[in-house]
Amino acid sequence: MDTGAMNSPASSTKTKSRFPLHDQLLQKRNSRENLDRFIPNRSAMDFDYALTMLTEAKKGKENPALTSSPAREAYRKQLAETFNMNRTRILAFKNKPPTSLDAIPQEFSSTAHQVKAAKPRRHIPQTSERTLDAPDLVDDYYLNLLDWGSSNVLSIALGSTVYLWDASDGNTSELVTVDEEMGPVTSVKWAPDGRYIAVGLNNSEVQLWDSTSNRLLRTLKGGHGSRVGALDWNSHILTTGGMDGQIINNDVRVRSHIVETYQGHHQEVCGLKWSASGSQLASGGNDNLLHIWDRSMASSNSPTQYLHRMEDHTAAVKALAWCPFQSNLLATGGGGGDRTIKFWNTHTGACLNSIDTGSQVCALLWNKNERELLSSHGFTQNQLTLWKYPSMVKIAELTGHTSRVLFMAQSPDGCTVASAAGDETLRFWNVFGTPEVAKPAPKIVTEPFAHLNRIR
Repeated sequence: MDTGAMNSPASSTKTKSRFPLHDQLLQKRNSRENLDRFIPNRSAMDFDYALTMLTEAKKGKENPALTSSPAREAYRKQLAETFNMNRTRILAFKNKPPTSLDAIPQEFSSTAHQVKAAKPRRHIPQTSERTLDAPDLVDDYYLNLLDWGSSNVLSIALGSTVYLWDASDGNTSELVTVDEEMGPVTSVKWAPDGRYIAVGLNNSEVQLWDSTSNRLLRTLKGGHGSRVGALDWNSHILTTGGMDGQIINNDVRVRSHIVETYQGHHQEVCGLKWSASGSQLASGGNDNLLHIWDRSMASSNSPTQYLHRMEDHTAAVKALAWCPFQSNLLATGGGGGDRTIKFWNTHTGACLNSIDTGSQVCALLWNKNERELLSSHGFTQNQLTLWKYPSMVKIAELTGHTSRVLFMAQSPDGCTVASAAGDETLRFWNVFGTPEVAKPAPKIVTEPFAHLNRIR
């Protein structure tokens, strides 16, 4: 028995001498020494397979009838192929070389998950990079007093005056100060070209200004019965929303500027946003209603009927933001009695998700380069919150304002966000980071006069 043999001195001596010899062979396996002895490597041998090969061969010789059936022979071959039993050697004298990584299928390789390098986490500064004074900023949730134009000039209404701040050089200029009976200014909105700006007033009028020459171009009158707190452009159409609940499309090119009216709100319209394609308009009001209007349904003869009416919010709906990477996705924010951010499919009118933020939602902005959403809030923290979409996990909370953050505007490159609050400060946040610069396409070198026929 093995146990008896292990107890004998001679057996103990052999056992002790085997391990040093094994180590020595491993150390000199590349040498010409010891090549006169071939000792099997037990760690590299499959004893079950060896036993099977020996016994099956013996059975085949003793009972030839067992292997004479064609079906049995086919079964044996298939079984041997499946379990890798087509080997001819029983003894193994060295370990098999490691399997090449190229032979491993990509889907089973441990490195397959590392093919796409993990994107480094973006650093988000927790403090504003710049702070400007904003005295006389009207602390009114229903107004829209801040906008950043495509020419990189920011406009802000402070009391009855509209100021322009050039982000490229930091220069400030005054655009207009309206008379006391007309003011204060209740809304500002840049035209898409970044040159012309619309100014909504407390007396129901809307002025159009040329920012390059500081010249009043025209005044839109007769549409609203009270202050105009919401504005948005759709090409040459300026859409205005007033305290009277009316929404009006104004064609600024023609004398009779009112071309369509939308009626659906019963209280002040405080949020207006056209989709990027200009086909749908979202409006929010103090009546807790959200409407989606389809441009193709607009009528010049009668008030246009809304496409969808959403009644899910339980407070005023001012914060509106169309998603830049999904055209029919709209994010909306509710006031102090609601505190939620909701997401909508504007084709069907379905509410896709709702998140309780814990405080009044004043403004919303999408990141143009990442799937992120920024919200500004009121009591208690007066913070800006950056969310990951669609999980709505908080990425960062930016604090610094001491009063509710009423307004936000995004720079043309999408990197910087300006926020204005009731604490009469204007802060700039590098929250969205720097977009990746696309590599320039290689220049195609063409021969001069290549477009002319050659003379042969």
